[in-house]
Amino acid sequence: MKKKKHGDVATAANANAGVPKAPKAAKAKNPKKPKKPKAGKTPKAKSPPVIKPAHVPASLLDQLVQEATAVRERAYAPYSGYLVGAAIATKQGSIFVGCNVENSTFGATICAERGAIMQMVAAGETEPVACAVVTKDGGSPCGICRQVLSEFAKELPMVLVGLDAKETRHAIDLAELLPLAFELRN
Repeated sequence: MKKKKHGDVATAANANAGVPKAPKAAKAKNPKKPKKPKAGKTPKAKSPPVIKPAHVPASLLDQLVQEATAVRERAYAPYSGYLVGAAIATKQGSIFVGCNVENSTFGATICAERGAIMQMVAAGETEPVACAVVTKDGGSPCGICRQVLSEFAKELPMVLVGLDAKETRHAIDLAELLPLAFELRN
């Protein structure tokens, strides 16, 4: 009988013609079972690593959080009530802020992060080095904001701040929020 090569197709009729049936294979005696945790101990779930923007001074991040918190109070959000403030530091040493401005058509709403980017570009700067976003619950930028931020810095260090009962901070890199940013290629 001719040996089958990878990719050859055989039908049941011609593949088994004149070949006696083989006995069923015996089951393995000791199949491996997953290990059970010891009594009283629960297995620890691995949490994702927190990116700490080590190359951004803590004093700069604190300043960005203060600026974003202040501008958040001026947000115009009559429809959602969700106030957002953003502050962006640039390589030149400037800080630009933005707050969300809602519109009754919703599509015309400007997010805080994009507002800060617009301020930066209007001032003639295009090199952000860090960004803080302040909300009531530590929410992260929307997809459009992520894409706009990535236009200027793919790996922008960010801190997401929540002001609920106790202030929370989450440091993360923009590349983690938008790992496959769209980019036009010539």
